[in-house]
Amino acid sequence: MSDEIYKVRLDGIFEGPMDLLIYLIKKNEVDVYDIPIALITDQYLKYLEWMKSMNIDFAGDFLVMAATLTQIKSRMLLPVHDDEDSEEDPRSEIAKPLLEYLQAKSAAEHLSRRSILGEDTFVRTIDKEDYSKAGEDEIINVGLFELIDAFKKILENISDDQRLELTADRISVKDRIAQIMDLLEKQGSITFGELFSSDTDKAEIILTFLAILEMVKISLLRIVQHVHTGIIRLFYL
Repeated sequence: MSDEIYKVRLDGIFEGPMDLLIYLIKKNEVDVYDIPIALITDQYLKYLEWMKSMNIDFAGDFLVMAATLTQIKSRMLLPVHDDEDSEEDPRSEIAKPLLEYLQAKSAAEHLSRRSILGEDTFVRTIDKEDYSKAGEDEIINVGLFELIDAFKKILENISDDQRLELTADRISVKDRIAQIMDLLEKQGSITFGELFSSDTDKAEIILTFLAILEMVKISLLRIVQHVHTGIIRLFYL
């Protein structure tokens, strides 16, 4: 295995900076028109730092959004004078494009649900038995940021004195992908927890995370979550 640190590029594949912002707004259960800008900005920057530490190469748009949020945060900290009461809320700079993005995304999702001639030809079938246990209405698709949160929770339970380096004594991301594919070929689907043993260390967790990102990137996986139990399940497409 090469000693070079493995990187996964997100450009054009996974959610972008607007999606991260929407995710944080929903996660904190706040109004788009009344965003607690300091809280959201700090959380946004922490996600970027975490992705950097995981060797995830994201688009420059994420940094542009970070700069915009930071600027709005600084403007919100400035004192408001009486003659400035009628000025526009600095948060509207991000609220307006957010609402437009949500409308466009909603329209795109609506169009994607329309049946397309031949779209199901030569496609692997998802194990319907796993869906029937809960029902389609109780299953939601898992995005990049939900996946990041799931991995962060696992990493929090690992001792801090374990090393994070992916060195030559480790298997490669390609090997880990092959292992996951073998499991899915045998079982059809697996839960997120089944990917990790009780003695899994940080390096193995990171390796699995990068492998899953690559598999989603090349359309090998669909990841869903049960609404009530929170259990994440991976399906082989």
